[in-house]
Amino acid sequence: MRVLNKKVLYGLYDDEEVLLKAIKEIKKEAEIWDVFTPFPVHGLEHAMDLKESRLHISGFLYGLLGAATAFGFMSWVFTRDWPIIFGGKPYFSAPSFIPITFEFTVLMAAVGMVVTFYLVCGLGPGVTNPYLHPRITDDKFCIAFDITKTSKEEVEHLRHLLQETGAPSNQIHSKNI
Repeated sequence: MRVLNKKVLYGLYDDEEVLLKAIKEIKKEAEIWDVFTPFPVHGLEHAMDLKESRLHISGFLYGLLGAATAFGFMSWVFTRDWPIIFGGKPYFSAPSFIPITFEFTVLMAAVGMVVTFYLVCGLGPGVTNPYLHPRITDDKFCIAFDITKTSKEEVEHLRHLLQETGAPSNQIHSKNI
C-alpha cells in the first residue's frame, strides 16, 4: 500500500447537487485538496477550476509515431528489403499502405494513451492506493482537505464549513493516509 504521509479531513455528501454547491461555497474560504465521487459529476471540473487534460496531446504524438512507423516500415519492406511486383503495382505504392498505416496509428495512439494514463495516475498491477472511506466508491460524495500542516483552529473552521454546506456531523472524519 502506498503511503502519502498526509492527514486528511473529509466530509461525505449524499447528493451531487449539494456537493457542487458546497464546493462553490467552500472555495471562497478554503483550499480543497480533492473531491471524490462514485461516478462522473457534470460540472465538477468547472467548479474545481481544473485545467483540461493534456492526454489528447500524447495521443496525437503516439498516433503520429504509429503512422510514421507503419508507413516507414512498409516503404522499407516493399522497396528495399523485399521488392516484389504484384498486381502490376510499383514497389512504392502509397495508396496500398493507407489501411495498415491507419490501423497502426489507432493502435499506437490507444495503447500509448492507456500506458500514459496509468503512469500519470500511479496505477498499475500490484498498486494499492489508500482510500478515505469505503462508501465513496458506492454512493457517497467526498470533499477532502489536507490538514497535515494546519492549526486546530483552522481544522475546526473546515469542520464548520463542511457542516454548513450539507455534510452531516457524523459524516465528517479525519484520517492519516
